[in-house]
Amino acid sequence: MKKNLFLLPMFVGIIALFTGCGNSSKNKVRQEVFGNHQGKEVYLITLTNKLGNVLKLTNYGAKINWIEVPDRKGQKANITFGYDTFEETLAGDMSFGSTVGRYANRIANGKFTLDGVEYDLPKNNGPNTLHGGPLGWHSVVWNTEVLKNSNYPAVKFTYHSPDMEMGFPGNVDAEVTYTWSDNNEIIMDYKCTTDKRTVVNLTNHAYFNLFGPGNGFITDHILTLRGAYFTPVDSVMIPTGEIRPVAGTPFDFTVPHTIGERLDQNYDQLILGKGYDHNFVLDNKEEVDAMVYDSGSGRVLEVITDQPGLQLYIGNFLDGTQKGHGGIQYNFRTGFCLESGHYPDSPNHPDFPSTVLNPGETYKTRTIYRFSVL
Repeated sequence: MKKNLFLLPMFVGIIALFTGCGNSSKNKVRQEVFGNHQGKEVYLITLTNKLGNVLKLTNYGAKINWIEVPDRKGQKANITFGYDTFEETLAGDMSFGSTVGRYANRIANGKFTLDGVEYDLPKNNGPNTLHGGPLGWHSVVWNTEVLKNSNYPAVKFTYHSPDMEMGFPGNVDAEVTYTWSDNNEIIMDYKCTTDKRTVVNLTNHAYFNLFGPGNGFITDHILTLRGAYFTPVDSVMIPTGEIRPVAGTPFDFTVPHTIGERLDQNYDQLILGKGYDHNFVLDNKEEVDAMVYDSGSGRVLEVITDQPGLQLYIGNFLDGTQKGHGGIQYNFRTGFCLESGHYPDSPNHPDFPSTVLNPGETYKTRTIYRFSVL
């Protein structure tokens, strides 16, 4: 059982809720046509909670497109990556805000064996398969249902993934429900069932800059991450199988450090990853598994999950070629990701927690992004 507090020794007086501009009207969900893809309508769905803060989603890839929350002065801004139009979304980075599946993160050599059968997957990351392949769940139109009986604005996306889609076995019915609470929490509930043994690992791939995308590097954000171990990788970013303690390494965020504080250290994993692009083994003892604080704006992001791992990625390969909301350039290390899930390449590592889903079972998991100010 996780404890109910997550305390940073250097922080006091955290404001749990935004006071901001209140909204006395009923929680709102607005759905509008965003585009059309392969004969299916794509929607932009705007959720507004009672504090007047806004979450925008699209059923193309079941993506987060916009998160608008105030800073410590009450000034509101979007703090995640996304695009203004569907055409830009379609042509843009596949990961921004996406629900990633059927298998989030990397699978070595695009292969895994299950019940003596070797499955071949399309390779889209050097020799490996990344985030379910080039036409994974980030690139499909999900069915959309605005939930009427929820306490907060909520939308459920569902998708039927046919047997052998991107090389994965089994017909899988997937759903992700986004709830935007009055505590400024994005609650993401995932569920999958299958008719054949398969592997499943879902995540959300939102990029964050708590000062606002395009407004500087995220290397000065302060990170605390409750993971005493991480999974080192080889030269193509596949876990070696080692579970390495973070103590005494630049990967120790069990006490707060700025993200960029130790990037210049001559440490093998920083060199291989060109920075942080690694899975942390979560302690799962506290309520909050990770916390990021931007001292300039006062914004705080907390990540709460029941999953065993959390991938920290700090935009090492952003190069300014992607332009998002308002034409903002997404440059090197101007965004970070904290992707909850199982470890990379788990189907090829029997010692890692299993990602196998059997017929008759339900894959069910929850991750929360919670926003506040200090």
